[in-house]
Amino acid sequence: MQKLLSALGLSLLLSCSAMATQVPQEVQDFINKDFPNTNFRFDGAIVLPDNTMYLPVFPAKTDKLDNLSIKSVYPLNTTMKQKPDLMILNNNFVLLKVINTNGKKTVINLKEVPEELQSALLPQDILLPKGLVLPENLKGIIGDIDVSVTQDTGLKINNTRKKAQKSTTPVEPLENKTFYVSSGVNKNIQVIQSNSRVPEYSLQQKAVINDIKAYNNEFLLVTYFDTKVMNIISLMDEKVIKEVNFETCPEQIIIDNDKKLAYITSSSNSSVYVFSLETMTLKRQLKINGLCEKFTLSEDGTKLFYVDRNTDNIWAIELDNNYYLKNIGSFPNVAKIAYVNGEIYIISRTKNRVAIVDYDTIGLISELEVCEKPVDLFAKNNDLYILGAQDNIVEVLDTSEDLITDKLFLNTNAFATNITPIDNSNLIMITNALSGLYSVVDTETKEVVKTSPIDVPVRAIVVTNKVKTIK
Repeated sequence: MQKLLSALGLSLLLSCSAMATQVPQEVQDFINKDFPNTNFRFDGAIVLPDNTMYLPVFPAKTDKLDNLSIKSVYPLNTTMKQKPDLMILNNNFVLLKVINTNGKKTVINLKEVPEELQSALLPQDILLPKGLVLPENLKGIIGDIDVSVTQDTGLKINNTRKKAQKSTTPVEPLENKTFYVSSGVNKNIQVIQSNSRVPEYSLQQKAVINDIKAYNNEFLLVTYFDTKVMNIISLMDEKVIKEVNFETCPEQIIIDNDKKLAYITSSSNSSVYVFSLETMTLKRQLKINGLCEKFTLSEDGTKLFYVDRNTDNIWAIELDNNYYLKNIGSFPNVAKIAYVNGEIYIISRTKNRVAIVDYDTIGLISELEVCEKPVDLFAKNNDLYILGAQDNIVEVLDTSEDLITDKLFLNTNAFATNITPIDNSNLIMITNALSGLYSVVDTETKEVVKTSPIDVPVRAIVVTNKVKTIK
C-alpha cells in the first residue's frame, strides 16, 4: 500500500524555525572579495578561512548602497586583507575582530566609541566565543545577549588519567584527523587524535548519547536517550551553542552534506524532522507510519528508508517526490538497508541473508546467503560492504552481478558493530563496542590496510579534520 506523506500530516514547524540574524548579502560579498570561502555562521558570526572571527555589529539603520567601501578602520590605513581590529563600512555596518590580549579573548578597547557603534547591536542570537570579555564602553552593543555565556569555559574536561601518549601511526587519509567517540559506557564524548590511542580530553555531556554526527568539520549534532533536546556543539570553541527542542525524544541523525540538511527521527511520535544545517533550525515535521528505526539515506540522496519496529514493515520516503511514502514489504529482523541502482538490499541479522527487491515493482529479485550475524551495510558505487559480526568479516557484494566477490577478514577478535565512511577518501572504518581496535578498509583495492588500537570502546565515532580554535 502506498500513501502520500502529506496525507499523513506534513506540517511546518513555524514555532521552531525563527531565523537567526543574517549578515547582509552585500557585506558578505564585500568580505568574500578578499577572503573567499568565509564562513557566515548561522548565528551571524563571521569566521575567515584561517579561523579569525569577526563580530558583526548591526546599525540601527543600514544605508542601502550600491558599492560598499571602508569608511574608517583601526589600525589606521589598514586594508581588509590585513584584518584590522575594527572596520566601519560606509553603510554603517561595523566589524569587530576577536583578538587575544594577555591570554584573554576580547575586542579592541576604544577610548572613544565611534558614533556608528553607540546605537548598534550584535545579532541577538550570536554565539560568542567562550571566555570573551568585552570592554566596559562596548557593553551597549550586547542588548539582550546573556553575558554569562561569554564567561562559559566550555565542555572540555582534561584527561587526568592520561599516561604515556601511546602513539600510533594512522593511514595517510586519517593523518591530522580527530575522532569524537561515544563509548556507550560513559556519557561524555571522548576526543582522540588519530596518531594516539588515548583520549586527549572529553566533552562533558549531561545524558547518555543516542546518536552523534558531524557537519562541515565544524559542528556536532548530538541526541540523547530520554531527552527531548538535540545539542549543537561548536568544535571551534567546544561548547553547546544551540539546543533544539522537540516534542518527543529525537533519536537517529542522518546528514546530507550536499543539500545541507539533516534528517532526525523521533519514533515515539512517528516523525522524521527535516533540519536546515545552514540556519540550524527545524524546517519540517514529516508524520510517518510506525516507529522508525534502521534509518538510512540512499547513496544518491533521493530516498530515506526505515523499518517500523512494531510490524517489521520497511518504508521509503521519496525526498524528490513531495515526500511520497512507499511500503516496501515486511522483512524479519532487519539490520540495515541500502539502495543501489533501483534495487533495495536488506540484510537480516538472524537469517544471515540479504534480500534484493526491485524498487519499482516491489518484487523480490533474489535472496543470497551472507556472513553470519550481518550487522551493518555500506554502499559505495556498485559495491556493498556487509559487516559480519560473528566472524569479524567484511563481504563485498558486486551489485551489477549480485555476487560476493571478496571476503576481508578483520584482525580484531571481537564483535564488530559499525561501518563509518571516511569523508573525501575511499576508506571505511570498522569499529566495535567491545574491543580496543579498529580496522580501515580501502574500498578501491578491497583490502584491510590497517588495524589500529584505541583505548575506548566505540558505540559511535565521528571523524573530522583537526579543528582550529577561534583566533
